[in-house]
Amino acid sequence: MSDRIKDSYKASKNIYDDILTRKNIFAKLYMKLFWQDVDDNKIAEELLKYIPDKFRGKLLDVPVGTGVFTCEKYKRMTKADITCLDYSEDMLVQARTRFLANDIGNVTLVQGDVGALPFEDGEFDVLLSMNGFHAFPDKNRAFSEMTRVLKKGGKLVACFYIRGRSKVTDALVKNVLAKKGWFTPPFDTSGELMKRLERAYEVTNWHIRGSMVYFKAIRK
Repeated sequence: MSDRIKDSYKASKNIYDDILTRKNIFAKLYMKLFWQDVDDNKIAEELLKYIPDKFRGKLLDVPVGTGVFTCEKYKRMTKADITCLDYSEDMLVQARTRFLANDIGNVTLVQGDVGALPFEDGEFDVLLSMNGFHAFPDKNRAFSEMTRVLKKGGKLVACFYIRGRSKVTDALVKNVLAKKGWFTPPFDTSGELMKRLERAYEVTNWHIRGSMVYFKAIRK
């Protein structure tokens, strides 16, 4: 994965949570103007419902980011074996600090590349990927690796940006977010993503809100 991506997230680490959780007026304006006021917090809540609080298996969270959306969920998942991976060491530092502050002891944090996951085939029961796929530079390789480490019958639970839903959002992504290194082309449309998924998964839950898709799919 490009060091440009790592550097871009390092530079934005102090504003990342504020934007995603709408903590100031500029973040609220950004979400309203460019993302059709889609609420990431509500999408995260709906997405995480696909994973039971009493889950006892192995879960891989990639990319974990700062853990801003998953911390409260992981506090309730006391029986799970959770591994969180991110390419950005700065994001991992923030996630580790957040998890420790909330006494979450069943999470292992790993620095690594989604295109070369350091795990065995079929190692995980659930793979969670929030707001990550649009940032991965080699999406075919990332998808292949995510599928490889997920056991047959396991769940892929994910949300991210898709192209073709809004000209305004697509322009923002192309002219600002991609140039900043936060997003990396090419980007799937909803149809392209569904075709990608159907080769290896049965899609059981599928929702589109603005330019964001969130779904649950079962590994064939």
